[in-house]
Amino acid sequence: MIETPYLLFLGDAPDPLAAKVAQGIKDWRPDNCVGQMRLEGCNADMGLEDMTLAEAKAAGAKTLVIGVANRGGVISDKWKAVLMDALDEGFDLASGLHNLLRDEQELAAKAAETGRTLHDVRIPTVKYPIADGKKRTGKRVLAVGTDCSIGKMYTALALDAEMKERGMKSSFRATGQTGILITGEGVPLDAVIADFMAGAVEWLTPDNDPDHWDVIEGQGSLFHISYSGVTLALIHGGQPDALILCHEPTRTHMRGLPDYALPSLEDLRDLALALARVANEKCEVVGISVNTKALGEDEAKSYLASLEEQLGLPAVDPYRHGAGRLVDALATI
Repeated sequence: MIETPYLLFLGDAPDPLAAKVAQGIKDWRPDNCVGQMRLEGCNADMGLEDMTLAEAKAAGAKTLVIGVANRGGVISDKWKAVLMDALDEGFDLASGLHNLLRDEQELAAKAAETGRTLHDVRIPTVKYPIADGKKRTGKRVLAVGTDCSIGKMYTALALDAEMKERGMKSSFRATGQTGILITGEGVPLDAVIADFMAGAVEWLTPDNDPDHWDVIEGQGSLFHISYSGVTLALIHGGQPDALILCHEPTRTHMRGLPDYALPSLEDLRDLALALARVANEKCEVVGISVNTKALGEDEAKSYLASLEEQLGLPAVDPYRHGAGRLVDALATI
């Protein structure tokens, strides 16, 4: 188990979205966050107290969590110096990067010397099966997006929280490093060998009570050249009964791909539903989740209203306004 509370390390994140791991932990598990640590040039801020390692240790922090999800998932030399100091200071380290802590010889040696633990949450710990496509009992909902890093995890967490508030049977099923760090369990899907990804999602969402909802954390986008494969594995392995479309209205291009424009919500609806019905012919699109963080309150409400008229589906920002209307839509399935 990763010991809490955390000091969130933001490194030299170039923008707030690059620190989405830290943002997710801070938003959904604020009690686990003692403070943040930033390097020169960092353009992300969680609104937490900036602390040195010594200050965070004195405040009770036990684990330094790398809160950055950079392209390629690498540990830079600038970061490594801080991580070495953190081990000396008595911190465990936790990371969801593809560049594993345990593969850095200096860090591994220092952890052994100091008796500290390196937590690489992006390591599959189960021998997952190949998907067989057999129908499972229970219900499942999956968020799919026009882009990556757009709010699919927030949508799933908000749905799960609302369902539990209503006394419904619900489980949030984490499929990425941030979700795993928030909940303590899940499948690091983009680190699973491709042939076993859909099977891993089947394993994650087993047979359950007929009125139980598995709320599956979405990943990537069917329209994102870099990450479409993990999305398709979620769609086929998850066999969702319901899809929720996720969108961020101020994006001008796919994240990290300036030559690729975002698809329309209609294009996402049609493609995702067609692929979902390969595994579950009864799947339906039930609502739209919009990340309106960059919009003012009136502008956000106007935009959501226009989407409802355009697509005939409830459109909400579940983090800003609550997920109630999306759960209402799921309750009809």
